[in-house]
Amino acid sequence: MGVSFRFIHAADLHVDSPFRGLTEVPSHVREALQASTFDAVRKLVDAAIGEEVDFVVIAGDLYDSADRSLRAQLALQKEWQRLHAHGVRLFVIHGNHDPLSGQQAALRWPDSIHFFGAERPEQMPAYTKQGELAAYITGISYGSRSVTANLAAGYIARQDGTYGIALLHGNVDGDAGHDPYAPCRLDELVGAGFQYWALGHIHQRAVLHEYPHVVYAGNTQGRHAKETGAKGCYVVDVSAAHETVLRFVPLDTVRWLHVRTAIDGIVSEQELLDAMEDAAARAASECGGRSLMVRFSLVGRGPLHASLGDSERLQELLAGLRERLAEPGWMSSAGSGFDAGWCWISEIAASTGSELDVAALSEEDSFVGELIRGSFAAGGDTASLLSLTEEALLPLLGSPKLRKRVRAAMEQRADDWLVKARELSAGLLAAEPDTSTVEAPIQGGEAS
Repeated sequence: MGVSFRFIHAADLHVDSPFRGLTEVPSHVREALQASTFDAVRKLVDAAIGEEVDFVVIAGDLYDSADRSLRAQLALQKEWQRLHAHGVRLFVIHGNHDPLSGQQAALRWPDSIHFFGAERPEQMPAYTKQGELAAYITGISYGSRSVTANLAAGYIARQDGTYGIALLHGNVDGDAGHDPYAPCRLDELVGAGFQYWALGHIHQRAVLHEYPHVVYAGNTQGRHAKETGAKGCYVVDVSAAHETVLRFVPLDTVRWLHVRTAIDGIVSEQELLDAMEDAAARAASECGGRSLMVRFSLVGRGPLHASLGDSERLQELLAGLRERLAEPGWMSSAGSGFDAGWCWISEIAASTGSELDVAALSEEDSFVGELIRGSFAAGGDTASLLSLTEEALLPLLGSPKLRKRVRAAMEQRADDWLVKARELSAGLLAAEPDTSTVEAPIQGGEAS
């Protein structure tokens, strides 16, 4: 039997992340974005103090770049001193964004922090605030940015019944959305003998396994339109019998969202603007008054479809919606129940159709019916869809400069292109005017 204790598992702070491409945003939006990764660290420390945790583990990428900014280092020094003053120990590994080979300022760090080295996995004891042994923490930092070896293979769990926490920055089971650094398999981690794998590198939080727990905490603050939803850390309670309970705590001050609004039944631009503003107000309420960066997708079928194909009209819609939502105090006036915060629309993408009944056409015993049925079948087979798309774009693939970008775009947008082709073909063959699917994103900048 051990002792009960509480710790925080966080990862991927990316402090001082550069939010590039924000030339169109108002100054208050730009300033809030640039401060957001710093704010998340402050809230992380607030959570550690408020939750009275015994220690905190951070699974890599504290900084956004190897040559970390002095501003970021000083900010972390200040926050870690607050942890130290409240008797909270901190265990840190560095990842691919902030390897130990990067330039660092010569600063004095609190004695309560342990930075794991890069030569071999280390094992350190972690104690409760009462001085009782709670767990042993094993970890290793990246010595350089690109680590392709299986670091987890070198982790050795203790066999004395003490709770074991393995701190790792890596890619489990080859997540295609992230670089294949420190690759390992889930079954390998499950069988390694540790009670908790505190993972970093993947920015979407996920519990991959329970008992033993294999957990990605995700990043603490979204940094661009693909990092949507709540971002934060896990507070982990461990009983004397090693029962493990996780509780997610949001830390983000700006939340990135993807909001879909259907045009079905909407007959005027005013109705559409009202519907989009209502959707933004609901999102603001659900996000606890946080400021929002919203990417809108217009979907469905309706009489506004044709006008949404006009890029100038869509740009005017974007400008009008931004003007209505971006001002401080909008959340209160929109009835969201919160006085603070703002909402900035980063993009409006229209992927709509006319009121053509594709489902009915697909039932016809005709060429158009056969074409639509074939497109539905292709949409259910990713490999076949990519093959068809590549064949159609073969002339572009002949250029080495374009090949990589075209293939990346194909993987991300192949389904959209298939819908567009289906709508256009069905409309032409059914002799209906202007039945093409609109695919006209109008956007401002986003973080890189």
